[in-house]
Amino acid sequence: MRPVIALLTDFGTVDHYAGTMKGVMLGICPDVTLVDISHDIPAHDVMAGALELAAAYKYFPAGTIFVAVVDPGVGSARRGLAADTGDYRFVAPDNGVLSLVLRDAPAKKIVELTERRYARPTVSRTFEGRDRFAPAAAWLAKGTQLTALGRAVSEIQKLDVPVPDATADAIRGVVVRVDRFGNLVTNIDRKAVERLGQGGTIAIDAAGQRVERLVATYAELPADGVGALFGSTDHLELAAPSDSAARRLSLSRGATVTVSRRG
Repeated sequence: MRPVIALLTDFGTVDHYAGTMKGVMLGICPDVTLVDISHDIPAHDVMAGALELAAAYKYFPAGTIFVAVVDPGVGSARRGLAADTGDYRFVAPDNGVLSLVLRDAPAKKIVELTERRYARPTVSRTFEGRDRFAPAAAWLAKGTQLTALGRAVSEIQKLDVPVPDATADAIRGVVVRVDRFGNLVTNIDRKAVERLGQGGTIAIDAAGQRVERLVATYAELPADGVGALFGSTDHLELAAPSDSAARRLSLSRGATVTVSRRG
């Protein structure tokens, strides 16, 4: 199978940045298949990048290499990394963007990108995606061993990713992202809600606002209100039919969502 590199950035598609990275990779590994996960991560939003990468990576074929460049610290002393989980490899800045994927699939090896032969001859302090991360990924796709890219590291930067607070009668979580449809995606997973609701019904509160009911599909959402369902990542999300739940509830990332057992 041809090697696959998947890209996730906050570069957008108006400027040349994402396309230039692809050009660099094709120059090193001409037979690579390049896939865009997204280039529309909000600018400098490392948490959003980490969440989108974690939502996507496991649906790619084993052996895929991921380049995740959401990098407000570009040009600083922060390190560049390559990580190998066994099934996948990741190339990214050491700023926490790999926090969720490596929590889900712990790395077997992590190296710092220190070997200059696997970067472009001149590394821009404002575009390391082109000059450091893209070449490293392309050399991996060409068959270079991860350990050749630099020295091993044992500790990397991790984001403080919020986790739900669960008791016998309630789960208190937060909205971790708002997708382009205005759905409010929480950090509360399906299994936790199912355990809570065993033998009874549940109530859902979003920052003091009652969410009408839990449904199975978007088609079942209440016509004039906001309902809840489990989205494609199996996490509870709040949604409105053909409308933005974020707008209807005037909520955004960080809003508290509580699921409780009724009487």
